[in-house]
Amino acid sequence: MHGEREEEVNSLFFELAGDLRYSTLMKLRNRSYRLSQLAEALNVTMQETHRNISRLVSSNLVTKGLEGELILTPYGESIVSLIPSYAFMFRNREYFNDHSFGDLPLKFILRIGSLAECEVVNGVMAILQRWKYIFLNSNKYIKEIISEVPVDLIETLSSRIRSGVKFSYIFPRDPVVPKGRSEILERIGWRSLISKGMVERRMLDSVKLVMIFNERHSCVAFPSLKGRPDLNIVYYSDSNAFHEWCEDYFTYQWNRAGVFDESKLPHEI
Repeated sequence: MHGEREEEVNSLFFELAGDLRYSTLMKLRNRSYRLSQLAEALNVTMQETHRNISRLVSSNLVTKGLEGELILTPYGESIVSLIPSYAFMFRNREYFNDHSFGDLPLKFILRIGSLAECEVVNGVMAILQRWKYIFLNSNKYIKEIISEVPVDLIETLSSRIRSGVKFSYIFPRDPVVPKGRSEILERIGWRSLISKGMVERRMLDSVKLVMIFNERHSCVAFPSLKGRPDLNIVYYSDSNAFHEWCEDYFTYQWNRAGVFDESKLPHEI
């Protein structure tokens, strides 16, 4: 029985591996097609289109609608919804050779395809500029889970908070705290912003995945194989799916986090 199941799974992956069959499924994901329309959209012959459709029909991925149009089956829709996750991992296979998901719960790993529409940002300076862009273009809120304090951006952040943007953040108990943080926070009246409810903060034992996002733009950084977030490469996007994934993960971590304790932070370096 186990061998039969493996053969069935292998058969499914074989169908998805064909370039034309894969392209067909992606087309049908968005709308129904007549066979002739599909052949034109794929820029292949009717014969080749028919041959591949027959395979997909036999695999129960595609069927015909009431008027003879080609559509995904419910099973086909479910399978196609998983493809972005494989696509994201494949496109970033070199990155994930020396990075991991860290302690990311399975329910978020299964939705990793939500990050598929993204831009890779390399280098500390480019990343800081992207974070600054997120701060400056926030109108409602800024949320972050961070392992190192971006001290150069604190004043930019505070200006947005004073304009009415709510700031929520999560620290680990062992963040990298650059020298000068306390002085800057004192100068901009950080405690006052907290007391007024404009800033809220919580603390986790550790942070492996870093993210910064506002109501539209999002950045995510995964940990290296050593377990620390790698802030030399981040994924950036303004797609709704990417943003929803970040919102859900932040909420998950926020609900797990405890009270922020300034005295638990390490000394500035």
